[in-house]
Amino acid sequence: MIYDERAIREAQALDIAQKMLVAARTAPKGKGVDVVECAVVDGDERETLACAMEAIGKERGHQFFLRDAGCVRRSQCVVLVGTRAKMQGLNCGYCGFPTCGQKPAEAPCEINAVDVGIALGSAVSRAQLYGVDTRIMFSAGTAAARLGLLGEEVGQVYAIPVSISSKSPFFDRG
Repeated sequence: MIYDERAIREAQALDIAQKMLVAARTAPKGKGVDVVECAVVDGDERETLACAMEAIGKERGHQFFLRDAGCVRRSQCVVLVGTRAKMQGLNCGYCGFPTCGQKPAEAPCEINAVDVGIALGSAVSRAQLYGVDTRIMFSAGTAAARLGLLGEEVGQVYAIPVSISSKSPFFDRG
């Protein structure tokens, strides 16, 4: 049997994205408490994500949301990584408040934010190993959080569109 590369791109991108999820899940955690949530979006949900990005971009007057929505559309799938809110009880002050008890509920725990960053780095390193094009996007993560794609209680969401094409859609974006 012969498999034309173009015919299997979608399946290959999804396979690599799933491997990225494994890397995100197994990434080290600041306190060893797993609060990271991750998933892959493709198909109709990817278009829903792009539409939400455009709506937020128009609401906020951020042109880069509109530009990034086009990048999401040109990708095969999108990896999402976020965190459930959980106060770690370390009183580290990294959030800007002296103790966890003084931190307002709406202020994110910095340990959780760092955990998301480590998970993102682990995920994109896996993508790099396979030679696919990616870009970490705040814009797509914001839209994914608004849509509740990782669950209503999950915040600090970032997105990583995955593209297999002859030219990365994430450069020369205008």
